[in-house]
Amino acid sequence: MLPDERDAACLLDMLQAAEKIHRFIKGKIQDVFVADEVLRDAVERNAEIIGEAARRVSDAFKNQHPETPWRKMIAQRNVLIHEYDKISVDEMWMVATFHIPKLIWNLAVLIPPTPPNVE
Repeated sequence: MLPDERDAACLLDMLQAAEKIHRFIKGKIQDVFVADEVLRDAVERNAEIIGEAARRVSDAFKNQHPETPWRKMIAQRNVLIHEYDKISVDEMWMVATFHIPKLIWNLAVLIPPTPPNVE
């Protein structure tokens, strides 16, 4: 099932946020991540975007793609927004270094290619 226009836009938002996280932490070690407040905030903000966009994807599309961890992404967003005082730096490092690369691959195959400009 190809995504409709709204789902495709949400998937693209998710992919772009995931790619930002990947770029932000590329070449970094966990000690740098822990010590860099701005870096942690950037990763958390983009994880929020991923979760909010995942929440907006239609149930029909989510049901067609159970391999995508929709609930986990949404739950992570909820923790970041509503339980910000319980955010684990170690967990965010795991999200950024382990889950995000897999998510990028997973999302890339769900987004339809952009058609060429036809004049």
